[in-house]
Amino acid sequence: MSILYKLFNISLPIIQAPMAGVQGWELAAATSAAGGLGSLPCAMLTPEGVREAVLKIREHTLKPINLNFFSHVQPQPDESRQKAWLEKFRPYYEELGIGMPENIGGAGRQPFNEAMAEVVCELKPEVVSFHFGLPESSLLQKVRDTGAKVLSSATTVEEARWLDARGVDAIIAQGIEAGGHRGMFLSEDISTQTGTFELLSQIMNAVTVPVIAAGGIADAKGVNAAMLLGAAGVQVGTAFLLCHETNTSAVHRAALQSEAAHTTALTNIFSGRPARGIVNRMIHELGPINPQAPCFPFATAASAPLRAHAERMGSADFTPLWAGQNTRGCREVPAAELIAMLSRGLLI
Repeated sequence: MSILYKLFNISLPIIQAPMAGVQGWELAAATSAAGGLGSLPCAMLTPEGVREAVLKIREHTLKPINLNFFSHVQPQPDESRQKAWLEKFRPYYEELGIGMPENIGGAGRQPFNEAMAEVVCELKPEVVSFHFGLPESSLLQKVRDTGAKVLSSATTVEEARWLDARGVDAIIAQGIEAGGHRGMFLSEDISTQTGTFELLSQIMNAVTVPVIAAGGIADAKGVNAAMLLGAAGVQVGTAFLLCHETNTSAVHRAALQSEAAHTTALTNIFSGRPARGIVNRMIHELGPINPQAPCFPFATAASAPLRAHAERMGSADFTPLWAGQNTRGCREVPAAELIAMLSRGLLI
């Protein structure tokens, strides 16, 4: 029997990946109610927004939930770099006939802080997970004091050892196939990134805590393969993107159901950090990796008005179409039905 049953008090060893921008509380609630571990992405929410979302989840299920936070170090804005980056988009603004933005600040992705720690203390979620490492020790201790289990993502063995040494309860091995932002925090070198099953094996041999496989797992065969290799469970994100409970945009949904979904790339041009998404015009012409992109999260503002305008016209040219390499598991079904598909014939 999977150790996740006992660790998180869940009936299925399936974690729904937190996916900021395409989900709210509804997907987390549906996943937890179906026996998995539902995750709420909190990095783009205010403390009050987190509180409201968790109260909504609790109205629908009292089963365990995961609150996910970013723990990156917020950089100082570099105005000259921001302006130079914005200039790269001038031809697009002229093409679309819209004005260049005056505000070139960053997006609302804040690292875990004192205010969020207070909310965690108040809400007492069963699980708290972090992306890009861990917060500083005093904040992490506040989380631990609530009784919550602590997770974080590792993309290399070195990151996994770092997390293990700091006492996390389990580690998510995020393979290079995974969609969305890489959880890299000890290196920015994408050549260090490896496939899910190889990374899973390496990390399991290097740490003392349970390891959860993430990246490219989109159906029951993938779930069972990870479990047979010794994973304590799996984290699945891309497969949920078409579920009824998501708020995935129309252009994103269309891309996921098109031939374009078969071609993804790691790119830093949307946010400043490497993240995997479906290749579109912006990636073709400015990326995938552009050394001029400002540091995360300050790269976002330059293209945000273009994205909004293009999406209104039905175009995904400037939209970050986050998705993993394996989109074949995407289904336009309720989350509970997808979870039933993922757990079919589960070998545990």
